[in-house]
Amino acid sequence: MHADGIRSSQLVLGVTSLAPGSVWNTMPPHTHDRRTECYLYFDLPDDARVIHIMGEPTESRHLVVGDREAVISPSWSVHAGVGSASYSFVWAMAGENQSFDDMDGFAITDMR
Repeated sequence: MHADGIRSSQLVLGVTSLAPGSVWNTMPPHTHDRRTECYLYFDLPDDARVIHIMGEPTESRHLVVGDREAVISPSWSVHAGVGSASYSFVWAMAGENQSFDDMDGFAITDMR
């Protein structure tokens, strides 16, 4: 669901599958001041995990998640993650804006 596909009034949805050997998603890190973002991680080996980075950019926190686990990142929270192996995830954003270019980016060197 997105502006160039199936139309929705407030929901944007997609699936991302990382290539073998790739582990980072959503770099550079960013926030979405106008949308909450949710992730459902899957295709992750039993002995692997994703470190989901979230929180304020200057005071980040992280969650360690496994296969078929979900995360909700509020609009003010960092949206980024890295895995110990390749994985896939369903991502969904809800809010009054569907534009992909409204990310509030920041330098990874500013993260704390």
